[in-house]
Amino acid sequence: MSILIKNGRVITATDDYVADVFIEGEKVSAIGKNLPFKADQVIDATGHLVFPGGIDPHVHLDMPFMGTYSADTYETGTLAALHGGTTMVIDFILQTQGDTLYNALREWQDKSLGKAYGDFSYHMAVTDFNENTAKEVVQMIEKEGISSFKTFMAYKGALMIDDGQMVGLMKVVKENGGLVTVHATNGDMIDHLIAKHRSEGKLSPLYHYLSQPEVTEAEASGRFADMSDYTGCPGYIVHMTCEGALNAVRLATRRNQKVFVETCIQYLLLDASLYERDFEGAKWVMSPPLRQKKDQETLWAGLNQGLVQVVGTDHCPFTWEQKHMGKDDFSKIPNGHPAIEHRVELLYSEGVRKGKISHNKFVEAASTNAAKIFGMFPRKGTIAVGSDADIVIFDPNEEHTISVNTHHMNVDYSGYEGWEVTGKTKKVILRGQLAIDEGEVKIKKGYGEFIRRGKTGMVI
Repeated sequence: MSILIKNGRVITATDDYVADVFIEGEKVSAIGKNLPFKADQVIDATGHLVFPGGIDPHVHLDMPFMGTYSADTYETGTLAALHGGTTMVIDFILQTQGDTLYNALREWQDKSLGKAYGDFSYHMAVTDFNENTAKEVVQMIEKEGISSFKTFMAYKGALMIDDGQMVGLMKVVKENGGLVTVHATNGDMIDHLIAKHRSEGKLSPLYHYLSQPEVTEAEASGRFADMSDYTGCPGYIVHMTCEGALNAVRLATRRNQKVFVETCIQYLLLDASLYERDFEGAKWVMSPPLRQKKDQETLWAGLNQGLVQVVGTDHCPFTWEQKHMGKDDFSKIPNGHPAIEHRVELLYSEGVRKGKISHNKFVEAASTNAAKIFGMFPRKGTIAVGSDADIVIFDPNEEHTISVNTHHMNVDYSGYEGWEVTGKTKKVILRGQLAIDEGEVKIKKGYGEFIRRGKTGMVI
C-alpha cells in the first residue's frame, strides 16, 4: 500500500514548508517538491496542514476508580482519539498494592491487545515499591518496552507511595535508563481539607476545588524535583495546573536541573468558576482541579519558555450517571474529564490561531516532545524519511462546534459543549493506512499496536 500526499503545508517541531509526502508500507519513504512517484492513493492536501499524528501521553482507558470504571475502553477511546488527530496514547497500568507489576501488566494487556484502533503504550504505576518490585522494574524496561513509571503523592491507601519508596524507585529507574512520572499533590494535606469540609457539611463540587489549593501542588512539585535531583533520575510532572507548581520547576532550573512538565488542555482553557454551577460542576471534577485565569497565563507562557514540554488530556471520562455517585458528597464524585478527541483541535484553535504559540510549538507540544521524552523518537512524533507514517491532514480554516451530539467519546456530555473551534482534522493516516477520512473510519478494531519504547528522558 502506498499513499502520496500532494502539496500540503508540512509542519514539524522544527520545519514549515510546502511539499509532497510519499508513504510506502508503514513508513514515510520520501519528502520533496513534485515527487514523481505513482501511488495506490493520491491525496491532494492543497491549503491544508500536514503534521505528525498527535501523541497523548496521559490517558486512563477502562480504568478502575472509586468503585467504577472510566467509560472509554481501548476500542472507543483510541477511535475517538483518531477522529481528533491523535494517533497514539500512553495509558497507565495501576499496580494493586500487595500484588506484582506483571499481574497488572497482564490485566491491561487483556483490556487492550487486539481491541485498539490507534497505537498505544503503557506507563507502569508503582504503588507498592519493595525488593521484588525493583526487580520487576528492570524487567519492564529490558523485556517489555515499558520505560516510564508513574508515582502518586496522593490517594493514600490505594495509590500513594511515601518519599522513601519514591527515592528507592528513582534509583532503580535511573540505573536502567527509565523515567519517573508523578502525580504531584500533597495527599496528606488534601485528605485533611476533605475531612474538614465534609465535617462542616460543605459537600458540593466547589469543595473538591477548595480541598486542593495551589499550595498542595506547588509543595509536592518542589519536593519531587528535589528527590529527582538527589537521585539523578529523570523526572516528569503530569497534569501541572498552576503558577506555584511551575515556579517550583523554574527554581529547579537554577541548579541546572531539567524537570519535564506536562499540562493538559483543560488547564489551558477552563477555570475554577465552573465549580460554582451547583452539581453541574461535577463535570469538571478532576485532580488536580481547574485553577484560576492567572494560572492559564502562566502555563501558556511556560510552553513558550520551554518549561512546559507536553500538552496531554488526563482523559478519564465518566458518564453523568457515574458522576452522580457523588451527588451528596463531592469526595465520592469519580475524578475525570473527557478530552481525548478535542486536544489537537483545541490546542490549534486556542493556541496557534490566537497567537499564543507557533505552529512548530503546537506540533512539539502535541506530539514531538512526548515521543522524545518517552523513548519513541524518531519513529513517532515527526514526519521524516523512515518514521512511522502517522500523519494528520488538517484544515486550518474550517469552523465547527464541539458537542456531545457529534463527539465519539463514550460519555453523555461534553466538557466543552458549544465551544467554537477553528481548525479541523480531515484525514488521519496511521502507520501508512488511511484510518479516518472525513469522519469515516477506514480501519478495523485491533489495527492499533502496542509500541515498545526505549530509554526515556531524552534531552530536549
